[in-house]
Amino acid sequence: MRTDLLGLTTDSLAALTNRGLVKRAGKEAAPDLRTDADGTVHGDFAGGPTASLPPGGLDAARCTCGATGVCRHVVGVVLAYQHRHAATVEHAQGEGPDPEPPAWSPGQVSDDELTARIGARLMAAARRTERAGYTARVRRATAADPAPQVELATATVRFLIPGDLGFVHTDAVAGSRDDVIALAVWAFRVADELHPGTPEARVDVGGEAGTGAGSGLERALGLAGTVLREGAAHLGQGLAATIADVQRHLDAAGSRWPLLAVGDLAEQLAAYRDRGAHYRPELLASHLAELHARHRAVTRPDATLRSSVLGTAEAAETPLRRARLDSLGCRIRSLGDRRIAEIYLAHGDSAMVLVLRREWDGERDGGDGDGAALARRRVAGSTLAALATGNLVTESAVRSASRTVRLATGRIARTTVSPSRGDWGELSPSLVVTDLAALGRELDALTLRPVRPRVEAELVRVVAVSQVVAMTYAPGDQRLDALIADQAGNLATVTATHTGAAPGRLDSLAAVLAGEEGELRFVSGVAGRTAGGVVLDPIGLAAGGRVVVPDLRPAGGGGRPAAAEDVRHDPLTAVLIDTRGLLAEAAHHGLSHLPPTYDARLGTAARRLTALGLHRIARGVTAFAAARAQDSGEAAEQTWVDAYLRLEVALELT
Repeated sequence: MRTDLLGLTTDSLAALTNRGLVKRAGKEAAPDLRTDADGTVHGDFAGGPTASLPPGGLDAARCTCGATGVCRHVVGVVLAYQHRHAATVEHAQGEGPDPEPPAWSPGQVSDDELTARIGARLMAAARRTERAGYTARVRRATAADPAPQVELATATVRFLIPGDLGFVHTDAVAGSRDDVIALAVWAFRVADELHPGTPEARVDVGGEAGTGAGSGLERALGLAGTVLREGAAHLGQGLAATIADVQRHLDAAGSRWPLLAVGDLAEQLAAYRDRGAHYRPELLASHLAELHARHRAVTRPDATLRSSVLGTAEAAETPLRRARLDSLGCRIRSLGDRRIAEIYLAHGDSAMVLVLRREWDGERDGGDGDGAALARRRVAGSTLAALATGNLVTESAVRSASRTVRLATGRIARTTVSPSRGDWGELSPSLVVTDLAALGRELDALTLRPVRPRVEAELVRVVAVSQVVAMTYAPGDQRLDALIADQAGNLATVTATHTGAAPGRLDSLAAVLAGEEGELRFVSGVAGRTAGGVVLDPIGLAAGGRVVVPDLRPAGGGGRPAAAEDVRHDPLTAVLIDTRGLLAEAAHHGLSHLPPTYDARLGTAARRLTALGLHRIARGVTAFAAARAQDSGEAAEQTWVDAYLRLEVALELT
């Protein structure tokens, strides 16, 4: 008797096929059944079709109807076989309550059986995942749900028939991720050893036995590999447990910068899952590449100092003694209905800029207003506008490793705020720029971003302005550009773009730069380089004896400068951006799910890069394409990382 077919419930059949197919099969006339000595069941339907079900699962079934995959005739044979033997099954079960499921665990499946089921190549892929380590949630069979299951990051695996790997169901595309079957079996082995008899357990499988000479990022790299292989568009619901496990591991090891990178990676995945407006494939890809870059930086022969790359010397939080914090301005951002205010505070004692962040949800607390409306919101016993334009003296500040600051609850009374006159010249010399040429050299000497310390506001500077040379407005990009000069005549570009969250940003900025609110002395903002020049994204200005924050001003009240032609990317920057976007598609869709035209597009991108003299980047893209052509999973991942890092570095230095 085929106990595997008798053990299939209607829900199991629907999971292996689809519910509509099961319904149509139930309406078919019952076939004539016959069984071979090897257990193969044949069903002859009126009108000609014959379906055959050998042992080994529905995928091994064949039908003469010509349908690809499992058809209604195959399902009809299963239903007919169950109907014929229903009396035998009922007699074996007897009367009374539902029987307990058989005492079988998927952990009893041997590796030889797994290899026979999924093949040596997928077993090798599963072993790589095991070496990196992964987290799984194991649920044993119960009377209500007799199918034991494992929830992994990329799929949920259910074992529908005890001891028969032919009837394993995963929510991944059939055949694309059968390595998860091995991962699920190994998870059950760990659960059987550590949590025997527990109905549900979360287990950690594999991973490095110790830190050794590695980076300590092995679990994080395993997570990154999973995301890159499957893509944000194809990840299962079990990833949250894996991310949480990786974060706990990194936190315990004191690896602050990788911990923040994993947090940002999780935020991007959540944004895609929730259809958030701030999801960007390029950001997702950047976080994946960053984890590999940090690992390589501390494991190569000429390894970089671990504390600077991993942040191991940074305390998670540091309470500050009585501190004076000078506000440099505020940035208002929107993420869907959410509004986020980031106040930048210069801490003189540590010569660094800290970020005080507050967030409002539009649906929950009416935080869907613009910057001018948010300026009146209460923050730490004051208003957002007062904090963004004032000086704080506090005994309740706590600084994080990433240079964010929070005011400890219950001690708000120990924080006082007074208006600022914008005397930023008295701040630490490391924060105040009087020589723009020196700032350019400082930017050039920075460690590359993928391995740089993950510090909020690390590039916020206060620039002393001697003269506003010119000001233009690009209507197409809704961007205001102003050329400013220091006392030696060195130039920098102040550039700001319109946003609905801060509609008064450009009007207010233009008015201050034009001298309408008094003499402009300083501009604070995030410094960077573009096309060899210094650029500043402004967050505050000191003019007329006070601090002006453009993001908190209402719209209108100032004239826009003369319009300029929209600036387009030069050919070199354009091809770098286009190629980065192409590689970011791999992180979005997953290396296992890229469209057939993808390789041809890689070839086109490599030729464009070569034509512009970017030979090393072109070779990196070509190596990635070659690894994909050879179906080499690990090599494809590593060559993707190589190519993406080269692109990111090139764009940073352009």
